[in-house]
Amino acid sequence: MSRAPLVLVVLLAGAAWAQAPAYTTDGIVNSSNYAPGPFAPNSVLSIFGSNLSWYTYALEAGDIAANVLPIELQGVEVYVDDWPSPMLYVSATQINFIVPGNEIAGDITVRVVREGVSGPEVTVTLADAAPALFDVGTGYAIATHADGTLLTDASPAQPGETVVVYATGLGATEPNPSPGEIPQTAAPIQLLTSLTVTLDGTALPSFRIKYAGATPDSVGLYQINIELPPDVGTDPGIQVAVGAQSCPAGLQLAVQ
Repeated sequence: MSRAPLVLVVLLAGAAWAQAPAYTTDGIVNSSNYAPGPFAPNSVLSIFGSNLSWYTYALEAGDIAANVLPIELQGVEVYVDDWPSPMLYVSATQINFIVPGNEIAGDITVRVVREGVSGPEVTVTLADAAPALFDVGTGYAIATHADGTLLTDASPAQPGETVVVYATGLGATEPNPSPGEIPQTAAPIQLLTSLTVTLDGTALPSFRIKYAGATPDSVGLYQINIELPPDVGTDPGIQVAVGAQSCPAGLQLAVQ
């Protein structure tokens, strides 16, 4: 029996193992809504491609040391401007990572390294803030009552109630966590004066925005605590903007 087929299999397997991670700028999106950039510091991004990891693995509590996320998962690292970034998830076709919170607006480079094999260096753009809301899956933004229960069409908010709306991409906070650090306390966003929350196209007055900043014990997650006006309509469309950067339209807040 010829050994040539076995040798060929071994060679092909070695070639596949050595294949570099493959992805493009277009494959890097916001993890909350899969929207393209610009992105913001401290945002959770996803990279879609191939050969990104030989394993599928999500961050576990044991991976967190001294209240800081790891910069490597299963031999995979993501470098932003040649600095390793906090990691959340890896698989063959997807990586979730966090843009370090100390990055500043402008073009940045992103590069995946898998067990010493580097993918291409691609460029994406950062803004000071790039707000995005989360979709509960039914067209409603993810938000809760003050007691932490989810707003839904079966459990809507009421006029005058204070609710918590969750977001990403609101930018630097005060204090601003070091890369990968899990915030333990409330930390308002630095660009609070340029924050706008609109319901059905009408901006809320600043006194109805009770807090906008980091969500304690969560990385890359922000919350905006708003007091609903007494005349708020049913299921108003909600948008969040910081300066000229606004989240996409289309989500509603569950209100009756």
